[in-house]
Amino acid sequence: MNYVSTRGRVDPVGFAQAVMMGLATDGGLLVPAAIPHVDAARLRAWSALSFEALALEVMSPFVEGEIPRDDLRRLIERSYAGFTHPQVTPLIESSGLKVLELFHGPTAAFKDVALQFLGNLFEYLLERDGGQLNIVGATSGDTGSAAIYGVRGKARIQIFILHPKGRVSPIQERQMTTVLDANVHNIAIRGTFDDGQRIVKDLFNDLPFKSAYQLGAVNSINWARILAQTVYYFYAWGRVSGGDPGRRVSFAVPTGNFGDVFAGYLARRMGLPIGRLIIATNRNDIITRFMHTGVYQAGAVYQTLCPAMDIQLASNFERYLYFLHDGDATAVCRLLDDLQRDGRLVVDGARLKQVQEDFAAAAVSDPQTLEQIRSTFAASGYILCPHTATGVRAALDTGARDAAVCLATAHPAKFNEAVQAAIGCTAPAPPSLQGLLEREARCVELDATTTAVQDHVRSTLRALGIGPAAV
Repeated sequence: MNYVSTRGRVDPVGFAQAVMMGLATDGGLLVPAAIPHVDAARLRAWSALSFEALALEVMSPFVEGEIPRDDLRRLIERSYAGFTHPQVTPLIESSGLKVLELFHGPTAAFKDVALQFLGNLFEYLLERDGGQLNIVGATSGDTGSAAIYGVRGKARIQIFILHPKGRVSPIQERQMTTVLDANVHNIAIRGTFDDGQRIVKDLFNDLPFKSAYQLGAVNSINWARILAQTVYYFYAWGRVSGGDPGRRVSFAVPTGNFGDVFAGYLARRMGLPIGRLIIATNRNDIITRFMHTGVYQAGAVYQTLCPAMDIQLASNFERYLYFLHDGDATAVCRLLDDLQRDGRLVVDGARLKQVQEDFAAAAVSDPQTLEQIRSTFAASGYILCPHTATGVRAALDTGARDAAVCLATAHPAKFNEAVQAAIGCTAPAPPSLQGLLEREARCVELDATTTAVQDHVRSTLRALGIGPAAV
């Protein structure tokens, strides 16, 4: 399987190189040159598999020729051995509501599904091929802690995670900053997540710096993250459909950086019978506005009850643009040039029609989010995190009602301030979240500039004897 850039200016690369490269050297995102098709017979056979066995089948075509099947099986088994539910991502039903619980990993968020795998994959490739990897990533809340837990203590890896100071929940912040392993470096930037994401892209686009300091990516710009998240769409479909290839299942997905819903889009392009992919945004509704109008135009970043969704410019949107334009990298570059020059990009009427066939979308306000937490709890006793509540509300607002599987992206105890405001009590914390606020923390605070972060990364690595100074 070869991978190409959405901007078309990089020679095709294999899976391992795509994983280690992260962001393509032309500034684009890597995608498979061809998407494997899953036929009806395999859909039926896969529907009864365990999560781990299913992951092996879904991922194998994408790594073919690069990782032996037995090695991939061991990587998958190691990645999900620490999840607290035997099904890894169980599908539960409560008062007619179908919820895919994605929060049974070590940081109680859906990012664990991908980042436990990615951390082990990085370790495997570095042990096999040699080298050093210095990860730089930005987080709007959950990616940072999941990435840190995925690589903490691993040899040949250092990790730098940027989070927007004061714009993540207290639990999210402490999940990152209380990890004191020597290879973990937390940075609070005085800005927004979009600032952090911009800084990370700037560092990766500085090709001499990226090469000299061996930078790697854990944000959803890394293709392996998308691949790992695709698995749970197949898993949920099998539980709902009973393996009937004629049964379509819709999914409601809280969306910030567009990675989680893009994984569903990939699953559908592979042949999974998905009815509708329902996008839920909050007040930061750039994706919803695009789905309705064909105009992608960033505005101010608002702080909401759903900090992981407080994003305007979604990285994985570029991957969707690539497929929307049938792999025409020139068209993608033209649209991105429009966005950089004018602050907006616009797709034509035919493409907008395709967008609206691919997705439904709804923006959910903070009051609506609290009301959904309240009404779901009153009806069933089930507690939604605010992000998950936006997905449930979007499913209702787009007419899906009980037909959609709603992705539960985080344990509600990570956002107990919102839960308390909605239902007057808090969600019990799982063991992984208990005692975090009392633990020792370590973090540096920097201005939200590329120069400040680049200087910090450079000086930290040089102090560790890593990079040009060690040569």
